[in-house]
Amino acid sequence: MGNLPFPWLALGLGLLVAFGLTGSGALGPAEAYRLPVLTMLIVNEFGFFVTAIGAGIGVNTLLAKGMQGGLLLSVVGCALLASGFLYLGIRLWPV
Repeated sequence: MGNLPFPWLALGLGLLVAFGLTGSGALGPAEAYRLPVLTMLIVNEFGFFVTAIGAGIGVNTLLAKGMQGGLLLSVVGCALLASGFLYLGIRLWPV
């Protein structure tokens, strides 16, 4: 087995960040947060950028090398996670 392409690494790292954020109470009411809001926003932004870059690199690779089932799966996963991070960042942003 060779090196993993970046979209797979981005998907794994994005899942770890997502589990960490949900474990810190990011989806609950503001009183239930276990981390400061700014910390959750920074971690959320990191997860968004990693997964968005993973999806972009994956799309470029798919266009260059043709359709590959595993890579397509990781691109879809990265895109879904990036949209989830975007939603969570907007939800966490103080009004």
